[in-house]
Amino acid sequence: MSSHLHADHSAAQPPDRGTLDALITQARTLRGGLDAVRRGAEGGPDGQGPPEPGPATADLRARWQRALCELAVHQLDDLGSQLDQLREGLPPETPLTGPPADLPPDHTAHDGTGIAHGTLPPPRPATASELVGRVGSADWNLLTDEVSWSPELFRIFGRTAEDGPLSLDELPSWVLPEDQPGLATAFTDCLVDGRAVDHEFRLVRPDGAVRTVHLVGEPVLDDDGSTASMWAMVRDVSELRRSERAVRETRDSLQRERHFAQTERRLAVELQRTVLPPWRGSLRFPHGDDRVVGALDLAAHYLPSATSTLVGGDWYDALELPGGATLLTVGDLTGHGVTAASGVAMLLGAVRGMAVAGVGPGPLLGHLNHLLDAAAQPSLGSALCCRYEPHARTLTWSQAGHPPPLLFRHGRGRVLSRPEGVLLGVTSGAVYGQRTEQLAPGDLLILHTDGLAPGAGQEGTPRRPGAPHPGAVRLLGLGDRFAAAASAQECVRAVAEEFDDRAREDDACVLVVRIAA
Repeated sequence: MSSHLHADHSAAQPPDRGTLDALITQARTLRGGLDAVRRGAEGGPDGQGPPEPGPATADLRARWQRALCELAVHQLDDLGSQLDQLREGLPPETPLTGPPADLPPDHTAHDGTGIAHGTLPPPRPATASELVGRVGSADWNLLTDEVSWSPELFRIFGRTAEDGPLSLDELPSWVLPEDQPGLATAFTDCLVDGRAVDHEFRLVRPDGAVRTVHLVGEPVLDDDGSTASMWAMVRDVSELRRSERAVRETRDSLQRERHFAQTERRLAVELQRTVLPPWRGSLRFPHGDDRVVGALDLAAHYLPSATSTLVGGDWYDALELPGGATLLTVGDLTGHGVTAASGVAMLLGAVRGMAVAGVGPGPLLGHLNHLLDAAAQPSLGSALCCRYEPHARTLTWSQAGHPPPLLFRHGRGRVLSRPEGVLLGVTSGAVYGQRTEQLAPGDLLILHTDGLAPGAGQEGTPRRPGAPHPGAVRLLGLGDRFAAAASAQECVRAVAEEFDDRAREDDACVLVVRIAA
């Protein structure tokens, strides 16, 4: 998120894009070569067209050559499709939905759609025997009514040799009702018009499992040109189709999640921009007049997290109060996104209202603590609340589990001793102390949140009691640059340059206050 102000085990990595492009190119080259082989297999003796009807057309060797070509073409097409999906950046391993091939009926629920319900573990590569077992062959003789099936085809249909093969008339009864018309049309085109079959359908096995199969076949013509028989190769593509369905569902889910995340981030950013002061450059309190005794020169900067795109719950604010005093506050509410931004809006509205009503910093934090403790969705927060009186140049401040302000005078900085105060929302009835600091012309105050330095905002990160905050240590080292700066805005620029950390894991903000000389 850009600023509103100027200033355990490693996962397996997918192949790089160059490797995938090379594999895709090789697959397409093989596909083109295979097409040439297939055209030669389909040609006549001279390779220039279909052969003349006769006994040669029923040659078993030629039929199997054509069938294997068709099978290889489909395999290469599937491989090309999967490589394209992998190149698009989809996870190489995705959970598959649907039952395993051989689950018993009580583990498979079928709703008539051809999709069985359940959850598969991540897929494993198929062995050579499994790949071979997914392809079977059949031959239906229309003249003798003889049917010949390969053992693999019996396994695909879940039948035994004792059950016998299915005739063309029996086959449709095994197919899902919505797939039967298409299969009937394909068979009619083959048996009546002599067209090749290339069709995919779903069948229901005796155990209730639904399998998706791809049938490639051709009519076998007799000497008169009539269809004498039909042969086919049947490939079980159930796992492939489940994988493709899982990829589609994963892509759709990722797109929905991405859209939701983008919408949430946009709403959080807009809400944050509405809540935080829209300063550009330095701000003068009283407005536009630095000749008033004790006038303030202010500038602020929001530093987004380097590891998260979500808006955090950090805030800063400065507000002129009735009577000439100024409210200065920074804080950090747990959480990210819209929830954190809306929580900041609630807290900052309460802070402004109570400060305008004249509530002092200590009691004000006590009311904020009660507000968070009584909220419908309790959360934790840290805060720093200051009231500056310009005529006396005094700063009265309180803190709730927050890093104390830094005071720079003549280029030398120190951390102000902080009063008692626990995190907001930790306990009911917490009491927050106050301290008053006498300021002098030219003094510089820096208020910041605890995510400023890498690791500083991590929960559970121990720090020695009394030790300065990691961000404060680095800020104290900028004393010379602050002393040479001509405005609060230049000081903010120095902070932004110092804390331009790519490793910062939390959002942070800094508020610079300079007392006019």
